[in-house]
Amino acid sequence: MSSQDASLTSAEIASQPGVWRRAAAAGAALQEVLPRRGERVAVIGCGTSWFMAHAYAVLRETGGHGETDAFAASEFPRDRSYDRVVAISRSGTTTEVLDVLGALRGKVPTAALTADPATPVMRLADAVAVLDYADERSVVQTRFATGALVLLRAHLEAEGALPVNVRPVEQAVADAETALAEPLGAEPTDAGQLTFLGTGWTYGLAQEAALKMREAAGAWTESYPAMEYRHGPISITGPGRVTWVFGPVPKGLAGDVERVGGTFVARSGEAAGSLDPLADLVRAQRLAVRVAEARGLDPDRPRNLTRSVILGNGDG
Repeated sequence: MSSQDASLTSAEIASQPGVWRRAAAAGAALQEVLPRRGERVAVIGCGTSWFMAHAYAVLRETGGHGETDAFAASEFPRDRSYDRVVAISRSGTTTEVLDVLGALRGKVPTAALTADPATPVMRLADAVAVLDYADERSVVQTRFATGALVLLRAHLEAEGALPVNVRPVEQAVADAETALAEPLGAEPTDAGQLTFLGTGWTYGLAQEAALKMREAAGAWTESYPAMEYRHGPISITGPGRVTWVFGPVPKGLAGDVERVGGTFVARSGEAAGSLDPLADLVRAQRLAVRVAEARGLDPDRPRNLTRSVILGNGDG
């Protein structure tokens, strides 16, 4: 990290390789907490946790582990049948997540991933994995979210299968170290607008990258499935605007962006020297901090946000 990356958020971003190693070791040993192969599973979360849930759901299902859906906790279909429901909640206090776990208590086996063992999620979920080593002081989530996804990936790996072309977690950790060391480049830092794209599990990462830019830097960012980009969103592309792809790049997309004057970024595709898409998300996290600081904003204290959304009786 450069000398100007001095925020608390930056320090938490830089700690991710170590967090991922601990999460990978935990994930390989949590067979009694996490879904069994063949179960029909739903994964819920809010905000960043929802996007990590989406990435995991696609990885699990395409890896042959069983049908897996992801929902924002507020949109969970309570009349639908599942063998297990998994909740991701850094704080363990998010109202919508707790409401779902409470409604399912005694009816459907539930599990939760959290950073804080002294919160209500501990009594509402049937089983809990505590990633206290990944907890954050920042409002903006970085290492807890990626650590939770690494834990879940490691569990899938230990269960015997990852989707084709998804790297082992050990390689993702090494790639994260590279993502922290390499320069971001001037064009993404100076961009007036960024669009993040993904395919399959990396669409969740694209959504999360866009959210980080909005939260930390108040930046104009959007996110789409990669093949949907040409169905309208490409109309905003032009000079001073960046299109950043996580994972495989659809044929012809780079040329389409460059023909209208946009900047194309793809560090986690299939080219030699590419990064694991989750490591590429680390680069987007760094970019969010860099842009926030350039705009005179404090990435540790984003506007209009708190660590957890806890609703009162008259809310929601």
